[in-house]
Amino acid sequence: MKIRVLGSAAGGGFPQWNCNCRNCAGVRAGTVRARARTQSSIAVGPDGADASLWALVNASPDVLIQLRAHDDFQPARSPRDTAIAAVVLVDGQVDHTTGLYMLRESTRPWPLWCTDAVYADLTRGNPLIEVLSHYCRIERRRMPLDGGGFTVEGVRGIRWHALPVAGKPAPYSRNRESPVAGDNVALLITDESTRRTLFYAPGLEGIDAATWQAMQSAACVLVDGTFWSDDEMLRLGLSRQRARDIGHLAQSGPDGMLERLGRLPETTRKILIHVNNTNPILDEDSPERAELARRGVEVAWDGMEIDL
Repeated sequence: MKIRVLGSAAGGGFPQWNCNCRNCAGVRAGTVRARARTQSSIAVGPDGADASLWALVNASPDVLIQLRAHDDFQPARSPRDTAIAAVVLVDGQVDHTTGLYMLRESTRPWPLWCTDAVYADLTRGNPLIEVLSHYCRIERRRMPLDGGGFTVEGVRGIRWHALPVAGKPAPYSRNRESPVAGDNVALLITDESTRRTLFYAPGLEGIDAATWQAMQSAACVLVDGTFWSDDEMLRLGLSRQRARDIGHLAQSGPDGMLERLGRLPETTRKILIHVNNTNPILDEDSPERAELARRGVEVAWDGMEIDL
């Protein structure tokens, strides 16, 4: 199984278009050593001879840039073609769904895997599915939460399981202040031949027993790297909310993401994704980035590939 990171930043990307924090201003001026990043998304496909079709996991607003960056997403078998077989959503957030509008020229309806809660949000609060009915159309596939798992047609040899996790649904969701199971999920993605699993959760407000068990079972965890500290946006004067208020577990602090990752088996590959533009780990010369290296934790970058 091959996992390709298409975008590794949180909403707004990096540098964010209207932000002049130290990171964003520094990368523009060349005074901060950091990679520019698009908004978070990955693609998953089989390795080897069956590697022609991929599942797109989350459709970022930057999806057109991301697809153009990889020649194998355009197999050119017909006048209009793509190697993307389906789209899988972990939530209904704007930065994970807006890209579907960009894919409206598809010559076939898009198979869209999502939970009932996300489907409700995309037909009511943000009626994306109705809008796309005037273009390519969406063929909804129900993402089960009972542990049974599912397979994505065309992406062979890979088994998917969705696990409800703690987090905030989109601001337009009717469930915003009273989350329900399925607003946010982690994905356990397993190569059926190697039996190796990726745990993918770009948004995690906390880690309960079921989530922790799933993380421990994975060969690689690709998890929420949004904020270094819980009060990061408050201290910079960019928000009145803490990380946990908007559904993210900060890396530092007692029982933070780094502490939890440190309890995983030594053989587990640990990677942070969905990194906010304010997070000091984007600066490759920062003490925070050095701390990650000391702990054996990586930072995802656009174009990164993971083989399992």
